[in-house]
Amino acid sequence: MGEDVEAQEFSRADRTRYREKVHRCLDVFERMLSEEQFHTDDPMTGLEVELNLVDEQGDPALKNAEALAAIADPAFQTELGQFNIEINVPPALLRESGLTTFEDNLRRSLNDAEARSSEVGAHQVMIGILPTLAPGHLSPSHMSANPRYQLLSEQILHARGEDIRIDVTGPERLITTADSILPEAACTSTQFHVQTSPDQFAAYWNASEAISAVQLAIGANSPYCLGKELWRETRIPLFEQAADTRSEELKAQGVRPRVWFGERWINSVFDLFEENVRYFPALLPITNDEDPVAVLDDGGTPALHELRLHNGTVYRWNRPVYDINPSTDSGRRDGTPHLRVENRVLPAGPTVADLIANAAFYFGVVRHLAESDRPLWSQMSFQAAEENFETAAEDGIDATIYWPGIGEVKATELVLRRLLPMAHAGLDAWGVGADERDRLLGIIEQRCLLGVNGSSWFVERMHRRQDEDRFDALRATLLEYGERMHSNQPVHTWD
Repeated sequence: MGEDVEAQEFSRADRTRYREKVHRCLDVFERMLSEEQFHTDDPMTGLEVELNLVDEQGDPALKNAEALAAIADPAFQTELGQFNIEINVPPALLRESGLTTFEDNLRRSLNDAEARSSEVGAHQVMIGILPTLAPGHLSPSHMSANPRYQLLSEQILHARGEDIRIDVTGPERLITTADSILPEAACTSTQFHVQTSPDQFAAYWNASEAISAVQLAIGANSPYCLGKELWRETRIPLFEQAADTRSEELKAQGVRPRVWFGERWINSVFDLFEENVRYFPALLPITNDEDPVAVLDDGGTPALHELRLHNGTVYRWNRPVYDINPSTDSGRRDGTPHLRVENRVLPAGPTVADLIANAAFYFGVVRHLAESDRPLWSQMSFQAAEENFETAAEDGIDATIYWPGIGEVKATELVLRRLLPMAHAGLDAWGVGADERDRLLGIIEQRCLLGVNGSSWFVERMHRRQDEDRFDALRATLLEYGERMHSNQPVHTWD
């Protein structure tokens, strides 16, 4: 959910000062782009995973503070709800067996964390939406203690001027209201980061947008929310509605949503930051003392605090990131700025093997498309990509989407016929070894051949229990899911 902030109240003067500072940061950012200030050699990749906590019965465990204290690892951090935590996996170079490094680090960290957190009655589950959540778990009193979350909730509710309405229709329908943004905490994701040069950023972002629907279709893992069977990736509509700052009247006027797929292909990373500043008012108008112009004039790297904070409150499914490289043993990268695409499309889980296979597929396809002589986005409208995205979220592994040169096609067939060869070629370009590449993309291939992902497995198991009490069935299925998750056998092998 972004960097920590202190509890405070904001005045009209704070907002005016913040807006002026954000525009100053944006001007400096544009200057840095023109002066080629960014690190572009040896691009890194990164990974973050959000997790749910459950008790022995499979119900939410409202114990993230106790769990984090027991885990005692700075890689694990708080998240919005008391039943959430997040792990940040160290970045890696794909050409140095980075995917296997991600997998090994994540499995080792999660196993160690599970052993520790289980001592306080909190077990970790990687799933997009915890299916055993009940309305009472989304009370504002169950928000994590970090003041940032309370501030965001207050500001979003203030901007709306009314409670948040959730309305999602799938096989069943969920209608509810909330007086905080805690329904957002139900949405736990996996985030892939790919570093890129300013010149290539637009191509990587456009490619990420174009393939987001396919990622959702084959990786869906969020079919139940508050006891209802909804979209196969219910995280998408739930997150969009839970963080929406607009009243119904503003929606009717065409005001852009805070959780946003976007509305056009871009030509530069500056397009995204400029849109964020132009379209979205501040949620957290906190001003830093840094003068970014003076820092840049003195040969330093400005942190651009306000621009980064503002960017962190616009929830694009593919988000632009400006960051500063940490120091290394050689000091070569100390203080050098860089750009990343943060791909936020996928849910967590079902297993680490599935998650890293999803990463291999994304990193491979996005590189191949970004470096293609004829860009895919020159062959399809942005509206088509957005419609694909919604269709894939709703239908999951059974989705039919539009693809240039083919027309309407099953997402699984598209992967098997077109995108897996692209992923192979892209991973080759990254320098990924053949064994590593084939093992991970083989998981994607089998998932598509068998038509099984996390959502389809969970729904099928629930339908077997259709005569049982709904929440008893959800608990039993989640516990069964958890056992298989710990086996690290890909979900397509579970039956």
